[in-house]
Amino acid sequence: MAASPHSPNSSFRRLRGQHSPAEFAALVRRAAREIGETVSCDARYIGRVESGEIRCPNYAYERVFLHMFPGRTLADLGFSPREAVRGRSAQRALPAPPVFAHLIHRSKESDVLRRAFMAGGSATVAAATLSLTLLGDTRRIPSRAGEAEAAAVEDAVRQIRLLDDRHGADALYRRAAQPLRTAYALLDAGATRQSTEDRLQAGAGELAVSVGWLAHDSGRFEDARSHYAEALATARVSGDAALEAHAFSNMAFLARDCGRPRESVRAAQAGRRAARSLGSPRLLSLLALREAGGWSGLADRRACEEALARAHTEFARGESGADPEWMSFFGEAELESLESRCWAALGEHARAARHARRAADLQDPHFARNVALYTAELAEDLARAGAPDEAAWAGGRVLDLLTEVQSTRIRSMLSGTARTLVPHQRSPRVGAFLTRHAEA
Repeated sequence: MAASPHSPNSSFRRLRGQHSPAEFAALVRRAAREIGETVSCDARYIGRVESGEIRCPNYAYERVFLHMFPGRTLADLGFSPREAVRGRSAQRALPAPPVFAHLIHRSKESDVLRRAFMAGGSATVAAATLSLTLLGDTRRIPSRAGEAEAAAVEDAVRQIRLLDDRHGADALYRRAAQPLRTAYALLDAGATRQSTEDRLQAGAGELAVSVGWLAHDSGRFEDARSHYAEALATARVSGDAALEAHAFSNMAFLARDCGRPRESVRAAQAGRRAARSLGSPRLLSLLALREAGGWSGLADRRACEEALARAHTEFARGESGADPEWMSFFGEAELESLESRCWAALGEHARAARHARRAADLQDPHFARNVALYTAELAEDLARAGAPDEAAWAGGRVLDLLTEVQSTRIRSMLSGTARTLVPHQRSPRVGAFLTRHAEA
């Protein structure tokens, strides 16, 4: 059976047998090399798995473990289902009240649709699923919110993140706004106890950030700015440093995309101040990358390189139990992608392309949206680095992925790449890409 959040993973421990944690870690690394994976497994990682701290491995480790123990499933190895974890701090969902019943699937019909969507269905299936799962009703707010309402808000955040990972923001944004209004209506109604109030504050704030990100990625920058500001205000009122750091991280990203690099630097630095006491090196790494992006927009190479060095130093400290749940997206692929954007802003497009290519190679194909994003970055960098045929090939891959991903940001990047490639349209590969792009 899968390990519970607080139980040791005895199944995995039995598989280690007589090997020491360090010896077993070496076996894991060797198995990874056999299938072309790269994992930095050590005795500490094995200890975290066996203690139950790592409830579900990332996709690289999953492939390695299933290669090592053929015929077994993740559950056989003692892990929890990925959808139940989606990070390291997922709360156990309690029965949902009527007001948020749309967030926790109870009927067989909605469960069937959800499975179809998670298996990689079309945008049409996505919209049908969302019509069942993301409908809030502020007319049915209880007089006082309880644990079930708090759990439902948290589940809404996880659901949005899962759907965005697979399909991008465009199909989700409008449907996600109603649960956000419901969450803040629950806050206004008050809670039965302070611990529930705290969970509602954190959940509503994280939901505001998530909906803000959907607006951001679908090109609705003013809406995104409003949602991020709402999350920041919630963090300040409740004294939630983790939520404050998250809001500032996204505000820094948005400011960079809006052409306000100095604001990006300031927001990232404010996020770093909020995150200092949280004990998460990975969060500090991400905020350093946000700051580096701002400095690159200001053409301050030295400050950018210093921030990138801090990002790599903090990232190398590894994962921590204090890492926020929302940071489950932040791995080596995302680090490479964000660094590639810095070098592109500094005009070093060949160097940017190397990092973008590594990001695309490292990203698990299950997360189609990020694969499309990183490949679009690669196409853009290659086009500007004077490699038009390679850029056209990468652009073609993005067009393939856009059949299942809806992201205004990615489409805009690809349009820019197409414009850059027009002077090279006599090349058969470039011409074919430009024709496909125009038809799309």
